[in-house]
Amino acid sequence: MSKTTIVIIIYILGLIFGALFLKIWSADTSVFKGLLGLGWTALLLIGLFFAEKYEKN
Repeated sequence: MSKTTIVIIIYILGLIFGALFLKIWSADTSVFKGLLGLGWTALLLIGLFFAEKYEKN
């Protein structure tokens, strides 16, 4: 399994965790929950960048 696939699977599991336990997509939203979602997505992009970088080497 490639590193890119592993990063995407971890991201999806994190989204499911956030949806079920942290209730990120509930009607009661806050700035913290929005920043948490943005931060998680930023970590995905960083992970994808490094996974692709090291797969080429």
